[in-house]
Amino acid sequence: MFKKILIANRGEIACRVIKTARQLGIKTVAVYSDADADARHVKLADEAFRLGPAAPRESYLKAELILELARRSGAEAVHPGYGFLSENEAFAEACAAAGVAFIGPPASAIAAMGSKSAAKTLMEGAGVPLVPGYHGDEQDTAFLQQQADRIGYPVLIKASAGGGGKGMKIVETAADFAGQLASAKREAAASFGDDKVLIEKYLTRPRHVEIQVFGDSHGDAVYLFERDCSVQRRHQKVLEEAPAPGLSAELRREIGEAAVRAARAVGYVGAGTVEFIFDTLTDAFYFMEMNTRLQVEHPVTEMVTGLDLVEWQLRVAAGEPLPLAQDALRIRGHAFEARVYAEDPARDFLPQIGRLAHLRQPAESAHVRVDTGVESGDEISPFYDPMIAKLIVWDENRDRALDRLASALAEYEVVGLDTNLDFLRRLAGHPAFRAQELDTGFIARHRDALIPPPAPVDAETLALAALAELALLEARGEAARLRSADAASPWWQTDGWRLNQDNRHALHFRVGEAEHAVVAHYRDDGYLLEIGEARIEARGSLRDGRLSATLDGYRLAAGVVRDGGTLTLVRDGGNVALEPFNPLLAGLAAAESGGGLTAPMPGTVVAVHVAPGDTVEKGAPLVILEAMKMEHTILAPHAGTVREVFFQKGEQVKEGLPLLEIEAAA
Repeated sequence: MFKKILIANRGEIACRVIKTARQLGIKTVAVYSDADADARHVKLADEAFRLGPAAPRESYLKAELILELARRSGAEAVHPGYGFLSENEAFAEACAAAGVAFIGPPASAIAAMGSKSAAKTLMEGAGVPLVPGYHGDEQDTAFLQQQADRIGYPVLIKASAGGGGKGMKIVETAADFAGQLASAKREAAASFGDDKVLIEKYLTRPRHVEIQVFGDSHGDAVYLFERDCSVQRRHQKVLEEAPAPGLSAELRREIGEAAVRAARAVGYVGAGTVEFIFDTLTDAFYFMEMNTRLQVEHPVTEMVTGLDLVEWQLRVAAGEPLPLAQDALRIRGHAFEARVYAEDPARDFLPQIGRLAHLRQPAESAHVRVDTGVESGDEISPFYDPMIAKLIVWDENRDRALDRLASALAEYEVVGLDTNLDFLRRLAGHPAFRAQELDTGFIARHRDALIPPPAPVDAETLALAALAELALLEARGEAARLRSADAASPWWQTDGWRLNQDNRHALHFRVGEAEHAVVAHYRDDGYLLEIGEARIEARGSLRDGRLSATLDGYRLAAGVVRDGGTLTLVRDGGNVALEPFNPLLAGLAAAESGGGLTAPMPGTVVAVHVAPGDTVEKGAPLVILEAMKMEHTILAPHAGTVREVFFQKGEQVKEGLPLLEIEAAA
């Protein structure tokens, strides 16, 4: 076994590898960009080396530097994690040439599966079922249009060299093909340096079922059963489970053996995943692609098999045979993985960047596991994937595991930027999801239930906010009194005393665009709160960020987080952000709106479809921004005339800056 390994990655996967290495007595070497200098994986590793600036091309993709650091540190092997260099055949070859073990498959296997087109041809020869489509080298737009017309719409355009939903577009009609093809090629080139695509028939109600495979250097290969990854947004997985619901033992064996044939066809060594499209109408399955690395969702397989897949990777890379044969592998219970992202589901899951002002994760146990690479106070950067953590739960059956998931999600607290936690909670509790009505269109079909419009803030929430503010005012007053030379002065009282009136304090909160007033009348044992027409007898205490309150005899609690001028209440994992304000000063800092369309996030302008003087209809595409390797199309909010365009193709834009100005039609 290796004595020291270098982990050529960051975030939760780097922390995950360090955990197993430590259990095996293996020293670890971390690498980091300037953005990750204080990151969790750097703190956990035995050694750490700087790579360069934050951008991946200047840090985590610098293969030569990473190999030099492996040699300098004395690392005998490199674990690439997932993403970055994990499926880079040139890097795997360079490791071999340098005498450093690559903890992954041979370069030949990466090359064989790296091109989706070539992989389809290879799989056809191995007897693995394929979905109808075109996987050739010809990339002329007119030719590809002809192929799509031949296959029949809807079709799916996919980046040949990629994955993760980047460079993937669904085309419903022939008229949309050319525009979607151009967008897919741009995304593919930006993400993978290769704009080649393939075209496949798009199945209307498919499931995404994938098989975990493992091979060793002695010629043996096994499958460690399947995962269902059907619940996706933007073609990216958001919730996975194992085993896949509804598969018979015979079908499980059939699809598992097909995956092993795929692995053997390329002489596969190490951990890999063979992904299939599963037709819910016919129970037929078709090869989609093979990921020649450890998957993000590998923990659900670990939970139901009781195995450590990173340990298997290390042993196989060190030349050992597979720890278990196929007939010794078993499934026990059911597991889910929910990916907790910094993103805004209401804005088409737009990635968010910013500081994690507060992070509180569920307690880990035999049933609950949290894989993360961030801590409270860390920044979610625009340079990397915005995943905060993976929440994994296990129990004896699917229903009980779902209950575990709902309970753990209710314990999760994140403040400082938008997340998908509310969305995940609704998803875990949705009747159709519990009833196993799964396919890749699940989120789109149930979008209204999963992403409802924000509910108006209720009197109970305003009462809790008022108690939190009053506790803060009291603490500030007491601190000022203790600093004063005249601590006994009545002027330090914070009981809202008024001449000829009862003691009261008026509080004002802004929630979104709405403003709310709470009048707190001081009583001997608490307050009488006036909130609109409601009258609430309230008392509470705030300690270490936790508010304990009683409202009209009902006892409840909430987390209280203050970040800048925002007060956030956290209850049952849900957040309500309120901005306390003084109405006398409210209008002094108002900014002019300018009437323009602003950038929803930092990015690069990759296309501008309009010019000053153009007339546009509502919903017309105006500008395309590329951020986090995904394209975001800015649409016209109303019909009108373009008055000015502030950015051109290739320019960088910061979040909130105006992109263009449209004068509304009369």
